[in-house]
Amino acid sequence: QFRLKSNFLAHYRHTGPEILRQAGEPIHGFCDFAGTGGSFAGVSRALKEQDPSIMCFLVEPQGAAVLAGNEPVNPGHRLQGGGYAMPDLPLLDPGLADGFIQVSDEDAIKTARRLAREEGIFAGFSSGANVAAALRLLAGPLRGQTVVVLLNDSGLKYLSTDLWE
Repeated sequence: QFRLKSNFLAHYRHTGPEILRQAGEPIHGFCDFAGTGGSFAGVSRALKEQDPSIMCFLVEPQGAAVLAGNEPVNPGHRLQGGGYAMPDLPLLDPGLADGFIQVSDEDAIKTARRLAREEGIFAGFSSGANVAAALRLLAGPLRGQTVVVLLNDSGLKYLSTDLWE
């Protein structure tokens, strides 16, 4: 999935347009945890083709933001599926990123638990990271605007971790 163009194309042709159809209001920002880079690249390209002013942010683990150009100092982070020591993701177009947001393990966990408790959404670490990043934007530079995130992981595969203790 790290090299399959269909990964990018699925999000470009389907996920991005679906977000635009369902939003019901202008979108100002988009945050996505960088795993393969396919969902970020596909959705960001679709959103920016509709409105180039939409700000797209790559979400990475705190201390392992290799895509932002940082040396990993926390390779043992708990946000599974990203923060690799591989800054070359072939599906990712770095020109689509308007910025990078680092999220700590603690913020991702706290936010994933909050999603379950307050919204009934049973999600995992990277989904918690995406929402934590969006909340940070909504409390700051995109206050009062609309920020979209993807919730790419279910909480089911994390039942054996302390995410749900």
